[in-house]
Amino acid sequence: MNPKERSLLLHLVDEGFDHAAWHGPTLRGSIRGVSAAEAARRPGAGRHSIWEIALHAAYWKYVARRRLVGGKRGAFPRMGSNWLAVPSPATPAAWKRDVELLAACHRSLREAVAGLRTLTPRRRRLIAGIAMHDVYHAGQIQLAKRILRSRRRARLH
Repeated sequence: MNPKERSLLLHLVDEGFDHAAWHGPTLRGSIRGVSAAEAARRPGAGRHSIWEIALHAAYWKYVARRRLVGGKRGAFPRMGSNWLAVPSPATPAAWKRDVELLAACHRSLREAVAGLRTLTPRRRRLIAGIAMHDVYHAGQIQLAKRILRSRRRARLH
């Protein structure tokens, strides 16, 4: 793979997750300071919680890595796929573990991208897509936090 293209793809993956970004909070930045209780709360009926979104993002980083380099299905550390259940009880320790899982899945994906020898159009699209997926869900989390926090303020007044 062309070193410049590899560098660009790694930059996109990192900018969506935890590097300085022009678009505002990254996925990792959007969950910084979120408590387990807040992460587990749904912003509305039929809406995903911040915790579910974080697990969803971790799961798709795992899937993208597996599609890039292979690996057996069903090796994701948590039971389920796509939209995983929040653990019960939703403790701070469990939230911390799942945030660490998200970071570990990001590192693993990043290593896979860095180690690619060839880049097909399908792989290029997958890598760019997972970066955009992070940015989309970072925005979703920002909106969920705004809704949850405005409700909390309204209850206090």
